[in-house]
Amino acid sequence: MAENNQVGTAAKSDQLGAKRGMHGVWASRWTFVMAATGSAVGLGNIWKFPYIVGENGGGAFVLVYLLCILLVGIPVMVAEVMLGRRGRQSPINTMRYLTEEAGLHGAWNAIGWLGVTAGIMILSYYAVIAGWALHYIGQMASGAFQGANAEQAGAAFGSLLADRDTLIFWQSIFLLLTMSVVIGGVTKGLGVAVRILMPMLFVLLLVLLVFGYQHGDFARGFSFLFSFNYQALTWEGVLEALGHAFFTLSLGMGAIMAYGAYMPEHARIGRTVLAVGFLDTLVALIAGLAIFPIVFANPTIEPSVGPGLMFVSLPVAFGNMTGGLLFGSFFFLLVTLAAWSSAISLIEPAVAYLVESRGFHRITANLSLGFVAWVVGLGSVLSFNEWADARVVGFSFFEFMDFLTASVMLPLTGLFIAIFVGWIMKPDTVREELSDESSRVFLFWRWVLRFISPLLVLVVFVLGLYKTFS
Repeated sequence: MAENNQVGTAAKSDQLGAKRGMHGVWASRWTFVMAATGSAVGLGNIWKFPYIVGENGGGAFVLVYLLCILLVGIPVMVAEVMLGRRGRQSPINTMRYLTEEAGLHGAWNAIGWLGVTAGIMILSYYAVIAGWALHYIGQMASGAFQGANAEQAGAAFGSLLADRDTLIFWQSIFLLLTMSVVIGGVTKGLGVAVRILMPMLFVLLLVLLVFGYQHGDFARGFSFLFSFNYQALTWEGVLEALGHAFFTLSLGMGAIMAYGAYMPEHARIGRTVLAVGFLDTLVALIAGLAIFPIVFANPTIEPSVGPGLMFVSLPVAFGNMTGGLLFGSFFFLLVTLAAWSSAISLIEPAVAYLVESRGFHRITANLSLGFVAWVVGLGSVLSFNEWADARVVGFSFFEFMDFLTASVMLPLTGLFIAIFVGWIMKPDTVREELSDESSRVFLFWRWVLRFISPLLVLVVFVLGLYKTFS
């Protein structure tokens, strides 16, 4: 009986192994860097980072955030990429392959399932927010915010949220844009898209930086972002910096593991991940340098206004500057491109799984998953208007989806990845995948992954839950 089980397990492993690499690989290491950066760079960099910096006193928060990138983000990202390249499949099948290869309990497969599921859930409401940015491109270009004050901009945003049909229209357009890329696969779809989208994103960001320098209060914006006033930093701010560092790199949602599966064998994982982390952080800092001078140039806007900074305050700032409407349109185009590149990575892991294990064609897989994300996303759309008073354990539907993914599923997945690679996988197997790194670098990374990263992620997870429900 035991012999039969062993034979069955071996056969299953052979089947899984046969699927390794079926999706192809990135054309080059640089393409992977662009793809992973595209996954990481999104609304978190351009929308969330500036406003949480504003809420937490500026430079001191930035310093803590950078430390968290180094101590949590980079080590866990190396581990996730390594798992992906080792398995060469979707996150679900990668974890199944690796657990069977090592003779481990199948419960570790939950890492793959959690990540892929979280990705589709995030995409469902991410498309709604990205739809807002699409809508604002046209609004800025049409002159709707010419000479507008804060009250008028707030009313315009409120009117958008109340308009169910408009929200659904832009949500649908954004999902169609996302699926149109993923249908093409690794080489013709994802690879081509990131080689076009990411340079466009960087160029637009630099154009806005120049605009902020010429028309905004650049000196004050720079000082706010890089002057380290430790008194302005609170313990809650430290926790928020840690959480944002983790989530901005798209860790724990299957995207980085899936992209790692397409990584060339000769590429050095450590160096490549450092490049991604550097570019992601650079985009966030440049976004801050582009936005805060514009904010400080308008005396009616405070940097600490919170989430409304992008959709309420910035239209006011752009609408009252020479050339502001044109550059405001560029800004929301930038936001859309960033959201687009991230959304692609959210759906790809689930698409890869359906192609590998369920016999789906990529087109059918994309349409099916896009439809699921669209239907679930309707709940987020309605939570801003017709379901505004409905609550799920005290949250609106949109807030619940955000909390469940960002505060529960992603930290748990990241924690499990750190434990699996740092404590469960055989050190020789891990060393084999990171053979290009020196012994000193490898040992330091593994020590951080085993002790520092899990502890910090666990602290964020527990205290986040405590803050929410206390």
